[in-house]
Amino acid sequence: MGQCGITSSKTVLVFLNLIFWGAAGILCYVGAYVFITYDDYDHFFEDVYTLIPAVVIIAVGALLFIIGLIGCCATIRESRCGLATFVIILLLVFVTEVVVVVLGYVYRAKVENEVDRSIQKVYKTYNGTNPDAASRAIDYVQRQLHCCGIHNYSDWENTDWFKETKNQSVPLSCCRETTSSCNGSLAHPSDLYAEGCEALVVKKLQEIMMHVIWAALAFAAIQLLGMLCACIVLCRRSRDPAYELLITGGTYA
Repeated sequence: MGQCGITSSKTVLVFLNLIFWGAAGILCYVGAYVFITYDDYDHFFEDVYTLIPAVVIIAVGALLFIIGLIGCCATIRESRCGLATFVIILLLVFVTEVVVVVLGYVYRAKVENEVDRSIQKVYKTYNGTNPDAASRAIDYVQRQLHCCGIHNYSDWENTDWFKETKNQSVPLSCCRETTSSCNGSLAHPSDLYAEGCEALVVKKLQEIMMHVIWAALAFAAIQLLGMLCACIVLCRRSRDPAYELLITGGTYA
């Protein structure tokens, strides 16, 4: 009965190690997704420290590859030292993921203030004639999020670009996709996106941060199960005589 319990724990542990390799790939993907998306919105969010959770989660993903290898070798070879190392590393990674979750919530709360502070400046410097990186970022966001202006399309009337062009129109990126004849004129507001971009940018960045938080929570739960199974194997290896005989190849007298 003891051997069956040990075998079951070992089987689960090996299976969890395989999951760790899959988890490592997913965590690295989530971290890379955050970096790529941040690059699209970086003009609206100047606090680079927001990327700390993404950096940590990529590092954890890379470490999980190594953890899976250590766990598989330790389980197959019945190494007490290897399993103990496996548990300690898992515990450290678990603590790291808890830190990621906390940081994720902290920076998620800061998103709205950061965007509100940056977006005003970006719109003020818009140049649709000879667009720079910030101007291209505005056009990209307005097309992708289907929005116009900071709070609505009327915000464009307060920009230097609008006053210089003197044609009573907003950028073409404000035009609805379903309107083929739109030229950005304020005389036809029904052709323009009605919603402002600030709230949508905040929502998008907060969603990205939630991806990091949920990924960290999900794999922290898996790691807890891995630590539990490893501890069961370690405890029974030291206490169960039948298990010691199974390892050494001995028999009862």
